[in-house]
Amino acid sequence: MNSLDLIKRNTIEVVKEAELEGLPSDATVYCGYETSGPVHIGTMVTVNKLLDFQEAGLKVKVLFADVHTKLNRKGADDDWIDGMVSYWEKCFKALGLSDAEYVRGSSFQFEADYMQDVLSLGVATTMNRALRSMQEVARDIDNAHVSQVIYPLMQAIDIKALKADIAYGGIEQRKIHMLAREALADLGYKKPVCIHTPLLCSIKGPDSKMSSSVPESIIAVEEEPDSIRKKIKTAYCPPEKDENPILDMAKLLILPRTGKVSVKRPEKFGGDVEYKTYEEIEKDYVEKKLHPADLKTAVAEHLIEILEPVRKAVG
Repeated sequence: MNSLDLIKRNTIEVVKEAELEGLPSDATVYCGYETSGPVHIGTMVTVNKLLDFQEAGLKVKVLFADVHTKLNRKGADDDWIDGMVSYWEKCFKALGLSDAEYVRGSSFQFEADYMQDVLSLGVATTMNRALRSMQEVARDIDNAHVSQVIYPLMQAIDIKALKADIAYGGIEQRKIHMLAREALADLGYKKPVCIHTPLLCSIKGPDSKMSSSVPESIIAVEEEPDSIRKKIKTAYCPPEKDENPILDMAKLLILPRTGKVSVKRPEKFGGDVEYKTYEEIEKDYVEKKLHPADLKTAVAEHLIEILEPVRKAVG
């Protein structure tokens, strides 16, 4: 797989692809994280993508947004936030992202030049635009706090401060990234290329979301094997391919790591089979040649193996 294909693998969109192709081969990509809860397999989707970027030759910067955590009212205690940042970094390194540059927001976000840029962006941004950008940060807009309006402005300025050529995140970051593309040129910085990947479907089904406040809705990266097996065994897994978290795990978590999904089953049920592509898995699943229980077992065992280094590091 060439570098461009690797960068685009499992992405929903690249804004804009022509700009991406014009970047130097060692361009810098950044992704930011609010370290307000356990690292779970939804986060692992982005870690896998950052590993793709590294393999493609890009420089990876990871921002642990400790200041954003405070702004979003996710943890007022400095010692707790500091401990969470350390935990997140250990998890990321155990997941294989050891060569990235890790940056804490508090290391630069109180500097005069940074704050001047935030204020300048605030002057140039209408309240309506800011509210649209922050919808993924504060879903209850009517009761949002002023700090949560500042949040997306800072996130846009982070791109400039970190000298990033590419802003990467889940698709929920799109509105903030589009604000950055519109506004950064006025602050003397180029438009960043923006790359987005899908969000992992909730294991509880399409009517719920993964939330650290609901432990049964997530699988933490340091979770014990028996707990992983239990959660995947009872996970939502419809006969269709859409909004199917187990198929999503195979595509976004397992295949990028192992290059295969191995299904073990008795001969009377078709015998063992090894899939090298997601398309093969999806085809057999939709055609009912691959039973949901067998797929779940395979995904659980692969995931347990992949996450073993994390359990050793932080479990």
